[in-house]
Amino acid sequence: MTESRHESKIRLLEAALQVIRAKGYTGTRIEDICEAAGLTKGSFFHHFKSKEELALEAAAYWDLRTGGLFTGARYHELPNALDRFLAYIDFRKALLTGELPEFTCLVGTMVQEVYATQPAIRDACRNSICSHAATLEADIAEAMRDCAVEADWSAESLALHTQTVIQGAFILAKAKGGPEIAVQSLDHLRRYVELLFRGAETTRKAA
Repeated sequence: MTESRHESKIRLLEAALQVIRAKGYTGTRIEDICEAAGLTKGSFFHHFKSKEELALEAAAYWDLRTGGLFTGARYHELPNALDRFLAYIDFRKALLTGELPEFTCLVGTMVQEVYATQPAIRDACRNSICSHAATLEADIAEAMRDCAVEADWSAESLALHTQTVIQGAFILAKAKGGPEIAVQSLDHLRRYVELLFRGAETTRKAA
């Protein structure tokens, strides 16, 4: 019975990832989640007290799912820190395939809607985005040392800027109805990062 209950909860969380990304948090009903999961409302309320509680657990489940995806990505194997950072951007670009709900961000979608009305969900979304950004900081800091970048910005600020571009790219993809504009935005981000670091490296060598 315990395993069956666990399986039904995972089905509801998986359904939440898809439905909320497709309809938004406010547009998603409990009935929509149950229909997508193939389960009853009784099963839903066995696991969650409310839609808000589901959203909080969905944010944590999103972190688990995406964390595993990025931890196992091949860009970590590159010996050079800047190459790893650039390959991360390439990896994010490669994920921009399929329908909009398949590649857009759950927590980015939710926080746009609830930042002023649902502080618990807002904080969970913020923590998710910022904790992912933090995984880039070590490579950025190492790249700054390798390229002798002297700047008034930090590895943390560039890591967060990277997420700002990616989340904005998702918004534009939704506005345009497809991934093409998001692909272009990530191409611009890659060029910006290359100029930021390669330019500093070139200036240092010329000095």
